[in-house]
Amino acid sequence: MKLHKTLIALALAGAAFSAHAHKPWLLPSSTLVEGKEPWVTVDAAISEGLFDIDHVPLKLDGIRITGPDGAAVTPENASTGKLRSTFDVKMAKSGTYRIALVSQTAFASWKANGETKRWRGLESALAQEVPANAEDLKVSRTNGRLETFVSANEPDTAVFKPSGSGLELVPVTHPNDMRAGEKATWRFLLDGKPAANLPFSLIPGGVRYRGTLGEIRQSTDAKGEITFTIPAAGMYLVSSSWPAAAPAQPGQPPQMPARRATYAATVEVLPQ
Repeated sequence: MKLHKTLIALALAGAAFSAHAHKPWLLPSSTLVEGKEPWVTVDAAISEGLFDIDHVPLKLDGIRITGPDGAAVTPENASTGKLRSTFDVKMAKSGTYRIALVSQTAFASWKANGETKRWRGLESALAQEVPANAEDLKVSRTNGRLETFVSANEPDTAVFKPSGSGLELVPVTHPNDMRAGEKATWRFLLDGKPAANLPFSLIPGGVRYRGTLGEIRQSTDAKGEITFTIPAAGMYLVSSSWPAAAPAQPGQPPQMPARRATYAATVEVLPQ
């Protein structure tokens, strides 16, 4: 289980990714359903093609489901196969549910007997794995968040109360109430404060059938907000990271900031 949690955390640490990186994602069967006690099924995987089942499953140890009343909801019928994991969510109460994987990871490098040592894993294991008095010790920490939202009957906004830690999406336009051709407004926060000038990426599913990525890139304003029009219906992955990556220097290893935050979420855009 410890290894599984570490793999989840490392996947989340890279959740804001390049076009060709492996992508972790949560994909609900639907984001807006009606009924007395509706259900959704969620697939969870890491893949090379967005929403394609082509690499490895996401382990489900760290899944947190929060109901519209703030109570924790237990996933049902959970299973992990060779290429994907899956679980069901029973929505006993009307409103919006948050399904999330949240992690805190660390990367450390230091010198020991003239050799460079490196370690990467959960921040909670840092003190046990890395000597506190190590020579030339450098530590980089990453807050990662991967999530999706589903609503039973009528969407509400209770689950969007920010935690104040890492990168978070606090939507002005509800992510379960977006339609093609209409404007939507999102607000990004970093540690509870507006994330100004934050670049983010929006990629629609179905890349393998289009042959082109179809990526939309935007940046937030001084309030951490962005208003945009989504051109077509479908499932999308929104992702972002802070701070921006430092330019690579010839002959030098990539520079790791002392702290990094990543965010990714699956959202559905409905037809008009």
